Amino acid sequence: MPSKKIRYTLFSLLLFSVLGLQEVSGQCAMCRAVLESNGDNTVAEGINNGIVYLMAIPYILVGALIFIVYRKMKS
Repeated sequence: MPSKKIRYTLFSLLLFSVLGLQEVSGQCAMCRAVLESNGDNTVAEGINNGIVYLMAIPYILVGALIFIVYRKMKS
């Protein structure tokens, strides 16, 4: 039954990654201070969201690649 164990582990990691993205604050302290000092927090939020999206894309691509390889090896 190792395939069910692997499947459960991968699903758990994927679920944790997707749910954890909402809590991520991707800016360094200096960038955040400079962006928020202007009084326009929408720019700071936009930069923060952009950093989070740039961070998430490689994880999504690697996860998709692992899933494709897993499906090919299973069949």
